[in-house]
Amino acid sequence: MDIFRRAGRPNCNQPKHYDMNKTNILASGPPASRSWYTGFAGLLEWQWPVPPRRIWCALLCAALFSVPEVPAQDAVSINLKQAVEMALRSSREVGLAQARYNVAQNTVNVNRSAFRPNLFTGSGAAYTHGFPQTPSGAAPSIVNASYLQTVFNPLLASQVRSADERREAQRLELEKTRNSVMLQTSSSYLELAKVRHSLDLMRAHRQSNARILEFTRQRSSEGLELSIEVTRAELNEARSEQRIVQLESRQRVLERQLGALIGIPGDRRIEIESEIVPLNEQQREQELVDRALSSSLDLQQAEFERRARAHRLAGEIATKWPTADLFAEYGLFAKFNNFQDFFQRFQRNNFNIGLQIRIPLVNSQRSANVALARSELTTAEMDLKAKRQNVELDVERQYQHLRELDAAREVARLELKLAQESLQIVQANFGEGRSNLRDVEKARLEENDKWLAFLDSDFEHQKAQLDLLNTTGDLGRLFR
Repeated sequence: MDIFRRAGRPNCNQPKHYDMNKTNILASGPPASRSWYTGFAGLLEWQWPVPPRRIWCALLCAALFSVPEVPAQDAVSINLKQAVEMALRSSREVGLAQARYNVAQNTVNVNRSAFRPNLFTGSGAAYTHGFPQTPSGAAPSIVNASYLQTVFNPLLASQVRSADERREAQRLELEKTRNSVMLQTSSSYLELAKVRHSLDLMRAHRQSNARILEFTRQRSSEGLELSIEVTRAELNEARSEQRIVQLESRQRVLERQLGALIGIPGDRRIEIESEIVPLNEQQREQELVDRALSSSLDLQQAEFERRARAHRLAGEIATKWPTADLFAEYGLFAKFNNFQDFFQRFQRNNFNIGLQIRIPLVNSQRSANVALARSELTTAEMDLKAKRQNVELDVERQYQHLRELDAAREVARLELKLAQESLQIVQANFGEGRSNLRDVEKARLEENDKWLAFLDSDFEHQKAQLDLLNTTGDLGRLFR
């Protein structure tokens, strides 16, 4: 399956001339010029010769008031993969998700630090009148040092494991944000390509309508057409102008949107390119469902959250067990703190080391904490089951929608092929004098309409493919 498979789509930045001898839709592109009509237009021009002075005046006005072209250095030419890479580098959403992941990582380190050695030193020197003591309850000392390390604490250990699981969930959130940026960038890129192709077609559409209007007015002036036919031709020309304005507006919005995504100023034109991105189209529906269940980021996040709450429940249940802390204390005492007046013997250097064990006898809050943790775990398990069911339904719905779009794309392709073949027949009749200019231009308008329909169908098909890849978790691997 090829995300860029086109039925003869031309380069959107360099319109191609339409080859009337090509009937295969896979070998011809949307017509952007009408070079075949030059001969007939020349015959019309000789019927109304223009004075040389007017020609020189027209050339002078065109030279004075023509719009200068955009310098080549202001244009940026990128393909889809480059656009995705640039968007990932410049995305604020990705940067914010990365910062949140760093916060989760630092939270794990903070919780884990309780089981690592902690050493403090300082001074508790003070003037003593009476019994020697300090606000903390320890004896005043010139220099003191303390060491503390938690050896066994089930509740703190469960908090470390829960934070570690939530860190992994935040890592998946970062991956989801990257996938969202890739999906948005690729959709904007492909739609911009479609809009530019459609603009080429509609400008050719406008030229055909203008020729039909001129031809109809000429025949109406000769009494060969009713005035309502002129009005109908004018309406068709106005509709073409309306469609062109809509497409130009959409092109501007997409250019600004894509430029903001990839970090390019809005005043620079983006020249898009085409490339072949291979996709596997031979998978069955059940295979896609199984892949989504195994690699869905939403399901993995829900599983990590369930594990985090299970660790918390285990920690709350384990609070019935004792906790153990390793400690050590050193103090350098002085005689001016009156130690000799209240103790039988004075010793300058003092050192204590041991294991502090706390055994819970009555903990009124434990049962409430266990009940709360168990209810949170039940909620997480139900949420995981609901998300699993939603993923299955989403994949099945997107798969069926993709099949419908694939069939619609094939119909649009065949309709375009039929319109091209009909145009060739009308052109042959025109060359033999059996049809007039209006018949040819109407056939060309029909071909343009079918091209527009095919471009829309093709874009919707591509977008559905990208959505399905995002659901199954394969979108990130596509652009690596």
